Order: sequence, then C-alpha cells, then structure tokens
Amino acid sequence: MDVAVKKEVLDKARELGVKFVRLQFTDIFGTLKNVAITVEQLEKALDGELMFDGSSIHGFTRIEESDMYLRPDPNTFTVFPWRPREGAVARLICDVYNPDGTPFEGCPRYALKRVLAEAKEMGYTMNVGPECEFFLFHVDKDGKPTTETHDQAGYFDMTPVDLGENARRDMVLTLEDMGFEIEASHHEVAPGQHEIDFKYSDALDVADKIMTFKFVVRTIAQRHGLHATFMPKPIFGINGSGMHMNQSLFTLDGKNAFYDPSTPDQLSETAKYYIGGLIKHARSFAALTNSSVNSYKRLVPGYEAPCYVAWSGRNRSPLIRIPAKRGMSTRIELRNPDPACNPYLAIAAALKAGLDGIKNKITPPPPTDRNIYTMTAAEREELGIASLPASLREALMELKSNPVICSVLGEHILERFIEAKTKEWDEFRVTVHDWEVKKYLTLY
Repeated sequence: MDVAVKKEVLDKARELGVKFVRLQFTDIFGTLKNVAITVEQLEKALDGELMFDGSSIHGFTRIEESDMYLRPDPNTFTVFPWRPREGAVARLICDVYNPDGTPFEGCPRYALKRVLAEAKEMGYTMNVGPECEFFLFHVDKDGKPTTETHDQAGYFDMTPVDLGENARRDMVLTLEDMGFEIEASHHEVAPGQHEIDFKYSDALDVADKIMTFKFVVRTIAQRHGLHATFMPKPIFGINGSGMHMNQSLFTLDGKNAFYDPSTPDQLSETAKYYIGGLIKHARSFAALTNSSVNSYKRLVPGYEAPCYVAWSGRNRSPLIRIPAKRGMSTRIELRNPDPACNPYLAIAAALKAGLDGIKNKITPPPPTDRNIYTMTAAEREELGIASLPASLREALMELKSNPVICSVLGEHILERFIEAKTKEWDEFRVTVHDWEVKKYLTLY
C-alpha cells in the first residue's frame, strides 16, 4: 500500500478517536464477515499482515490450507455513526489473499475485479445503480423476528400510515454519514416494504456499498425494535423484494457507451449488443442474481417481478427495461436480481454476459412492448420469449452448462457454490412444508 495513503488512514483513525476496526470481507454466499482489531493493529492490517483461518468460513478453504490474509482497501475506511465518539468503531473492506501473496480465487471481490479488468481491456468502465428493497417486521417478546408488518401502507404512502418512516429516516441519515448519496427513499407496494436508492457509482464501489447498506439497514432496524429482512419473498400473496440493477458502460475518456443520438431510440450498437448478451445468458446467471430457494417464489407472474427473458423501452413486465433518460444517464435496468444475492458475483455475471454480447455482436430480439403476463404460452413461444428458471435447481443446471458465466466464478467458487446450493435445494425438497400438511393431512 502507498505510504501516503496508509498515513492518511492512520491519521483519520487518530482524529476520529477510533479504538476498534472491523476488517470486513464477504463469503461466496454474500454473507458479510469481519475480524475486529484494536487501532494499535491498524498499521499491521494496512500492510496486509493480518492472518485469519479461512477454513472457518463456509466455502473458503479446507483445514489443511487454512491460512489467509486480509488486505484492506483504504478507500473503504469509514466510522460507524451509531457508535460512541469516544472509542469509535471503524471498518475497512478487505480483499482476501493467499500466503504466497496471490489473490485468493474464492474471494467474490476478486471475481468482480477480474471481470472489471476484462471490461477495461475492451475500453470500458461499468457504473451500477441498485434499487434495494426490504421488509421491516416486528419481533416477538423474545426478540425473534416475525412476519408481522408494522403498517398497512402502500406505494409512496406517508406517515402516520407508514409507521416505519422513523426507522427509514434514521437509515438514510446513517448512510449519508457513511458517505452514501441517497437519491430516494419511500414505502414500497407491499405492507412493511421499503426502498432506499443511492447514487450510481463504479461497479466495485457499489458492490461494497450494497454490503454496507444491508448491514446498516439491519442495525438501525434493530435499534427501532424491528427486524429488517432482504429475503426475496417473505410473505405469500404480496410483492417480494427485488434489487433492480441499473447498469451502463462508459468509455475510458468518460463518454456513455450506451448513448447514440443518431439512432431512433438513441441506444448505441454497444448497448444493443450488451442487451443481447444479457438475454442470451439470463437463464444461466439467474443462479447468481437469484441465489436462494426463496428467490423463485418472487419470480412469478402477478407481482411486478420479471419471469420472462425479453426487453423493452417502457414495458415493466420483461426482464430488461430501458429507462427514458438519455445522454449521460442512458442505462439498462436488469430487473430480476434480488437483495439476497452476493452483489459481487451478481454484478460480475451481468457484466460478463454484456461483454460477451459486445465481443460476439449478439443482436437482441425486437423489444417486447406488450404485457407479457397476459400472453399465452403459444404467443410467447412464437415471439421466442423464454422464461427464467422456475427453481434454484433449474438455475443451477443452467449455470453449470454455461462456460461463459462459469468463468466469472472460477473453479474454486463454482465448485463450492454449486455444492452448497444443491444441498440447499435438497433440504428444501425433502422438507414437509405447512402447505402440504394443510392440503393433504385431512384429504387422504
């Protein structure tokens, strides 16, 4: 690490009265992990000398090869605003390295960095703007989460109907204290459901911010006596939570590569090929953008979530929508990701699919401006509109059969991800659910 950069972090920690530092990293399933150190160990950490046991992290390494090193990214240094000013707690997001000084192939942040390097070689940087939805639920007398909502509010409702507004306001203020630029915050369609949108940024910064966002939202909810969940579909019969991913490519000299004022829709050839790549690989990267059994309960018709692989300029039923803004704001909105995904892997997979479209000049089908939900299966087939996988098992099979998306993960993550997610599917498959008991117990 550069000496001046290291000094800047150390000086900042001293000025802010930091006593403890959490070194954060993400496992392959998108769970935030951390190692807490005292500020006296910070210099050693910034030199990449702090070791941890990788075998204790699900999907990382076996016990006989467990030594791993954390290398903090100095750009991610921030203090948690809810901690006391004296004895403050800060955090640094880290990359995981092997003892020989090489990047660890099981680190999701490294997987994203690899695809971003590929984009740079092609002359592009990637910007991402996520739309993160979540539910706020009551906890019971023992402090355990329930699925009872705190309100019966709807889209854009205000207090006193939206009883979560105080919690949401504190979340916004806390995120702003941590360097987020919040663009919008509102009640979503379902009771107890909320959305907070923050300004787009480069892909790696946004993936880091999504992890921080989830951590902050849960922490502030807890302080209000609520439980925040990013589970995609916690309640049957109402909308689930998505994480629409607005994405754009910029040239290295700062121009929006998706914008071309000379075409009828002002979308460039690059944008069209990128859309073509997303459509070609959508069924295969679903395992990464929608990585839980529960994700596929959200991707069903009737609840505003996309389940058909198509694109449109204004229609909200397809997988990909092109928002109306043009110029520097020209972007593509991928609508199937949910907030339970690992953002590093989900963003990397979408970018890889788009880059493959550009490399191989994959022309997308014509846009679909009709409501796909009202089409018959025969009509969809005639138009060549495929469906997203209907289950995690189907998504995993699609992932395994696609070498382009597999290459995003590398052998290490791919093998462990598929093994763990297959086990998750099998657990779900053999469990007897409440629905079955209600349906069959007295029927047979």
